[in-house]
Amino acid sequence: MTIETYDAIIVGARCAGAATALQLARQGAKVLLIDSAAPGSDTMSTHALMRGAVMLLERWGLAAPLRAAGTPQVRRTGFIYGDEAIDIAIRPEHGVEALMAPRRFLLDRMLAEAAAAAGADVRFRTSCTGLVHGGGRVRGARLSLPDGTEREVSAGLVIGADGKRSRVARLVGAEVTRQARHTVTCAYQYVSGLPNTGFRWHFAPGAAGGIIPTNGGGSCVFVALPQGAAAELRSASVQELAARHMPRMAEEMEGSEPSEARVIFAGLPGYMRRCAGPGWALVGDASWFRDPITAHGITDAFRDSALLAEAVIEGTLGGYEARRDRLSAPIFELSNRIASFEWSMDELAGLHKQLNRAMKANQGWIAGEREAALELA
Repeated sequence: MTIETYDAIIVGARCAGAATALQLARQGAKVLLIDSAAPGSDTMSTHALMRGAVMLLERWGLAAPLRAAGTPQVRRTGFIYGDEAIDIAIRPEHGVEALMAPRRFLLDRMLAEAAAAAGADVRFRTSCTGLVHGGGRVRGARLSLPDGTEREVSAGLVIGADGKRSRVARLVGAEVTRQARHTVTCAYQYVSGLPNTGFRWHFAPGAAGGIIPTNGGGSCVFVALPQGAAAELRSASVQELAARHMPRMAEEMEGSEPSEARVIFAGLPGYMRRCAGPGWALVGDASWFRDPITAHGITDAFRDSALLAEAVIEGTLGGYEARRDRLSAPIFELSNRIASFEWSMDELAGLHKQLNRAMKANQGWIAGEREAALELA
């Protein structure tokens, strides 16, 4: 049997993997994008897109289709520290006039379809069971196909975009280079019946939460508590948890009705892994993960997909990790600090100002303002 050969095999077809496949395919690379899940499957996340993510979606031609699909446009964001609310209008900048938070089944599907339209070979219900090595480097992957058979596929580069428990990372022995100490536990739920008043981020001593407008007239609501509080999160509804810890958030949730079952995130301290080596690379949560309390995960994944695609096309994969670290370290450390819940409200407001500076550095990088962005970072 003839062995299929690709420039890149990407394991994982969600935000990071599909975005990387899209960019590589548009540059003429022969790409195989696989995912063990069925097409159109959903996943829960704090899925607010920050400005950098919307900038990239505009660049890729996907922002308009997301708006056409009814994704609410977010023109305000509010930080509520106890009873004190700071309401901020989203100002036009870098060609972005509004933020958004599309449902993942919509966003991930659009990215995978765009990758296929660009020429990538996209296969679902297909998993990576092992890697092929030769000459001191990774040279391909062994795949489990939907019919239960296995096939060996050759590639110049295997990219792991397969999440926090990445099999690719484990197979290449990608060691952890930075480890966070703190994590939150979260209860997430989709609800209906709330107006679009923008992103609403609530904070109180020992608690945080959010209300995020999304597709279908729904909102993603969440309550985050310190590590070890998973039992409390499972014992009460999100509305009850908000009333217990953040009464202002509970008031804003009045009139809402749960539309889907709760999802509990039991906590996982953040990490940064070695993200490139001979014949392999990692992107998205396979590469690094910061606590979800700063709601920057998809934006980070999109940015890293752009960093990786650029490095592959330009032949500068050796510099990919250093660029990732330079842009990511401030967000990583601030997420760890905020996840500790060891702050006063005034201290937290200061941490959010530092986070805003780090986000602007990332936006500058995406906009092509490289030197200025690195100075800001």
